[in-house]
Amino acid sequence: MRHRTSCLAGRTAASLVLLALASVAQAGDWPRWRGPNLDGISQEKDWTTNWPGGAPKELWRASVSTGFSSVVVSQGRVFTLGNSNEVDSVFCFDAAAGKLRWKFEYPCPLDAQYYEGGPGSTPTVDGERVFTLSKRGHLFCFEAASGRVVWKKDLTQELGVKKPRWGFAGSPLVEGEMLVLNVGSAGTAVNKATGKIIWTSNPTESGYATPLPYSLQNERGVVIFGAKALIGVRAGTGEELWRYPWVTHWDINAPQPVLAGNRLFVSSFDGGCALLQLGPNPPSVVWQNKNMANHFNACILLDGYLYGVNGQTDEPPRDLRCIALANGEIKWRYEGLGLGSLTEADGKLIVLSDKGELVVAPASPNGFEPSVRVQVLGGKCWIVPVLANGRLYCRNAQGTLICLDLKASGGAQ
Repeated sequence: MRHRTSCLAGRTAASLVLLALASVAQAGDWPRWRGPNLDGISQEKDWTTNWPGGAPKELWRASVSTGFSSVVVSQGRVFTLGNSNEVDSVFCFDAAAGKLRWKFEYPCPLDAQYYEGGPGSTPTVDGERVFTLSKRGHLFCFEAASGRVVWKKDLTQELGVKKPRWGFAGSPLVEGEMLVLNVGSAGTAVNKATGKIIWTSNPTESGYATPLPYSLQNERGVVIFGAKALIGVRAGTGEELWRYPWVTHWDINAPQPVLAGNRLFVSSFDGGCALLQLGPNPPSVVWQNKNMANHFNACILLDGYLYGVNGQTDEPPRDLRCIALANGEIKWRYEGLGLGSLTEADGKLIVLSDKGELVVAPASPNGFEPSVRVQVLGGKCWIVPVLANGRLYCRNAQGTLICLDLKASGGAQ
């Protein structure tokens, strides 16, 4: 592995990240993939499903072109990515009114291969900056308010890294003064202020998941879900700390692993799932089975249970299900939502089916009993819905983005 030392010690970086997360969570924003705490859980409680007429009010909608980028919400702005006519666009909207604040474009192939194509990663907001990564390795830093390019890089050209079959899809992870990317066999880190390479890894194919930070024995690490293995690296230097083989057909390791204390849950669409015990040595297996096989969207861990979409193509069929973290036992299955996605808020699962049906139900290991279900979108909906500041954002692959009013007090402010 090629690497350079970081200018910030791991413990200091961890402290800065925790402080940043605390301030963001209080604001009700959703500044990065899987939310403030990278767990798919919203801290909002002031929202409702008691909608007049049985459906939530649509506040606005916009066309953001083809892609599978989710949205992030920060300081009254909404960001996402799309592609039209072989051109990627970075969109910034006003969160309340849906007015386009700015748009930035650059050439990038659609790369449709067995699916619609377009960007697969989600922007990341850090203070007054927003970072984006294209499926061809274009990395940008923008002023969040204006869209001015602060710096940009072409990682495939600069590092010679090989693009994975379906392009880079992991979102940038802000870790202290760095951006950590799932680029290269075991990741790459750049200085978030300048884009300068801090460390990188072998330029062979990467996986598709967003890097996941963790702390163990006062050391800060990052989990990289690579093409053929889970790799733990030292955050500051990229030094490999451990490796656990995880081989799947076509190297589709896409769902972000789920951290549970010093244990790590991992799943992929034909690899099943496992719970690993992290330690000073390579991880040990607590259990491993085929009871959950996430295709691209990760599970949500709540009160000792994992909720997620089982995407394996063989028996049993694709479904939403719940398994116990302790032993991987299946608690229930619920069919009919396809390769949908979900988030959680205030003890409730908010599910968007792959055909655009919005379904809300209490998160319980005893079963899935929807309190509401309503069609809100058409087209292919593989993209995670986002609840932020009383508004639910849903998007389909064709580029229709809608903002729904879920505010309990009678209208999102």
